[in-house]
Amino acid sequence: MTPGPHDQADERVVGRVVKAHGLRGELVVEPRTDNVEARFAPGTVLTVRGSRALRQVTIGAARRHGDRLLVTVEEVGDRDAAEALRTAELTAPALAEAPEDPDEFHDHQLEGLAVVLADGTAVGTVTAVLHGAGGELLAVARTEGGELLVPFVAAIVPEVDVAGGRLVLDPPEGLLDPAD
Repeated sequence: MTPGPHDQADERVVGRVVKAHGLRGELVVEPRTDNVEARFAPGTVLTVRGSRALRQVTIGAARRHGDRLLVTVEEVGDRDAAEALRTAELTAPALAEAPEDPDEFHDHQLEGLAVVLADGTAVGTVTAVLHGAGGELLAVARTEGGELLVPFVAAIVPEVDVAGGRLVLDPPEGLLDPAD
C-alpha cells in the first residue's frame, strides 16, 4: 500500500465521526484536540482511519454544535457518504507547538500505559481515553479481566510516567470493587 502524504507514526487523533447530520453529508464530530480551530479550519486535510470509503478528507467548514462539531468535507456530498464514515477517527500530523504543560497529555501518550497502585500492584492497562462533559475517563483493561473507568484527575491519578510506561492510581474506596 502506498503511504499518504502524512507519516502515520506521527499522526494524532483530532476527532471521531459520531454520525451523519442532515441530507447534505454533514458530519457530527467529537473533537479530540485542544486546538479545534486549527485542526478543523477550511482547507485542512485530515486522514480517515477506520473507514474503507475514504483515505483523506478536506475540511470545507466546521461549526460548534454543543460539545461537538458539525463538519462539512469536500469529498462527502450526501448522507449515505457521511454514514459510511460513522465511528471513523480523523487524524492529522502533530503540530510543532510550544513546550507542553507537563500535566497535560495526548490520548496516544496515555493509551497502552500500565496502571499500578502506589505499592506497585498491577491494576491493568489504559485502553482508551473517553472525553465527556464532566471530564476525561481512562478505560482500563483490568489484569484479572473486565474493564474499569477511572476519572483522570490528579487526586486519583497522582503520577503519569509516559517515559516509564506507567501511571500510578490512588483510588478512592470502592473504585476497584467489581460492579455487581
